[in-house]
Amino acid sequence: MNPRPRRSLRGLPRDLLRGAPLQWLRDLRREWLLLSIIVVIVLAVGVRAPVFLTWRNGLDIANDSAILAILVMGQMLVLLTRGIDLSVASNLALTGMACALLGRSFADANIVLLIAVALAVGALLGSLNGWLITGFDLPPIVVTLGTLTAYRGAIFVASQGASISEQDIHPVIKGLPRQVWLGLPALVWLALLVLALGAVFLKLRQQGREIYALGGNPHAATYVGIPVLARLRLVYTLSGMLAGLAGLLWVGRYSIAYTELAAGYELTVVAACVIGGVSIGGGIGTVAGAALGVLFIGVVNSALSVIQVSPFWQQAISGAVILVSVTLNAGVQRRAVRQILQPQAADPRGLA
Repeated sequence: MNPRPRRSLRGLPRDLLRGAPLQWLRDLRREWLLLSIIVVIVLAVGVRAPVFLTWRNGLDIANDSAILAILVMGQMLVLLTRGIDLSVASNLALTGMACALLGRSFADANIVLLIAVALAVGALLGSLNGWLITGFDLPPIVVTLGTLTAYRGAIFVASQGASISEQDIHPVIKGLPRQVWLGLPALVWLALLVLALGAVFLKLRQQGREIYALGGNPHAATYVGIPVLARLRLVYTLSGMLAGLAGLLWVGRYSIAYTELAAGYELTVVAACVIGGVSIGGGIGTVAGAALGVLFIGVVNSALSVIQVSPFWQQAISGAVILVSVTLNAGVQRRAVRQILQPQAADPRGLA
């Protein structure tokens, strides 16, 4: 008869958490390495173009990366459960269009109402993904690929194929991303708030630790009583909610809403997660690493523009970076598996 799994003080089985200290050290080493690479790139480009080292350029990079950071936090939660959400960019576009239409129809709408609508619509779209995945036991990549297209179609229906240009965007929508609080753009503060809340949720909340356990070993998570289906629905709802917030901010920053808004951006979101060490195999990743992945993409994009690299080469370089990151992460996971699955010592009695 198999013994019952031992519980840790935090409510999770020790077997699921036994490799946590080693994994924490590996994550820390990866994060310092990524930070070092970012510093080297900044200094190297700064030698050629000193403007790259200015405070103003740093603020521009942070401001450009803020919306990506919000999306990455939601995508990270999904990836930790061995899933993927390819519909985040379509969710962003649909929610942004909904907020733009609402603002155009109601001139007295305030920013609190618009943010609430963005969060609610985004969460509803995300929960639909979670319901389809858990209710019908469908692969996340198939479901979110389908909703990616469906949400784009919904934008066309809602807007009747027309775009909403700057003069029709509500002033409070345009005003929020352009505000500066305590010397930093509002977008940067919002991104930092989302990342901080994500870190607290994953480290200090029971649900967050269960998400890691679920991604690390789904069968063991079910065995010890973790509500797997509920946690899956939670992460997709949170991913959708953050995509909704990003949609409102995107429309406000660029002052336009149309059917193909942010088309293909979901790949950049996944790339930032992978570069930051979030495993597509689930259970591995930190908020700090994901934030560094966002910063890396922001620095690389800005650097390639400063040194006037062709946009076609920029795409090729970004693709190569993603492939290298996936390869490195796969190598780390294989080494971790070899450390866990050590061969057992021979039985002194000669028994198997």
